[in-house]
Amino acid sequence: MRPMEIEKKSFEIIAGELKGKPIDPEYDLLVRRVIHATADFDYADSLCFSEHAMENLLDAIRSGADIVTDTAMAKAGINSRALSKFGGAVDCYIADPEVAEEAKARGTTRSWVAMEKAARLHERPVFAIGNAPTALLSICRMVRAGELEPRFVIGVPVGFVEVVEAKEALMQLPVPYVIARGRKGGSPVAAAIVNAALYQLAEREE
Repeated sequence: MRPMEIEKKSFEIIAGELKGKPIDPEYDLLVRRVIHATADFDYADSLCFSEHAMENLLDAIRSGADIVTDTAMAKAGINSRALSKFGGAVDCYIADPEVAEEAKARGTTRSWVAMEKAARLHERPVFAIGNAPTALLSICRMVRAGELEPRFVIGVPVGFVEVVEAKEALMQLPVPYVIARGRKGGSPVAAAIVNAALYQLAEREE
């Protein structure tokens, strides 16, 4: 089978298994893209959204917002060419030597410091957090302190320590978001959410 045929067949299988499951039409494509990236149907239940989240994410991308990720994997998974058509770029500072040095000196994680650097370098970016709960907690701290006003936050870190707490903390803030409640998540999920928005914008232009 050709790549497009495989993708088409995959989405047919996803549609069949989701048949009868109520999903808000605003988020239908996003949910299916995440399931396609993970083969995990739990996301049909665990993904939750702030009010009008999809339109907020689409507006952010349309306006040229940059995407900041917490991993190189998430950065690599985002369709940067499609994003560049709107004037945005994808950046990740986790491997930045200055970030590593500062994190070591402060006794904290590189993810925490990377988000602080991103806040200094980008005006109202979209954050796509798929791995590190400390990245999400860093964003939350800056929002509460009035140091950061993100356009949107994708909060889908994966793991066991502070993961649930970080996601729940974000949901208490006046920030548009997509969250995968619970322990599940990952860089492929974060990238799939951004790409779902890019696919939707491309469809609207056709």
